[in-house]
Order: sequence, then structure tokens, then C-alpha cells
Amino acid sequence: MPRYEFRCRACGDTFEVNRSMAAAGEPASCPQGHADTVKLLSAVAVTGRSGAPAPAGGGGCCGGACGC
Repeated sequence: MPRYEFRCRACGDTFEVNRSMAAAGEPASCPQGHADTVKLLSAVAVTGRSGAPAPAGGGGCCGGACGC
């Protein structure tokens, strides 16, 4: 289930809520009981290893052709 991050405008706390994507736009009350909250835009970083080695021979800004 996706996790959404909210910030309370009344007390400034940031908190997370687990809910379905269908309910993503619904308001959330902060743990302190305040109702004036805003959903934050979260950046997702996905990392991992594919098992394939990195290509050899530069790369740089233009695939190694510029000599940088």
C-alpha cells in the first residue's frame, strides 16, 4: 500500500499515511488532531544492481566522443 507524506499547517509536524491510491487525494488529520494539512510531493529514488557491468570507455557528457 502506498505511503503519502503530509504536513500540518497548524503545528508544523510532518507525518505519513498508508492508504490506497484511490484514496490518495483525501484529507488527513495530523496525529495532534489538527485538520489543516497539506499533502507533500515525495521524490522516489530507485536504486539497485542489475548484475550487468557498467559500460567501459568514458561516457561523460556526449558518450566519450568529445574527449572530456
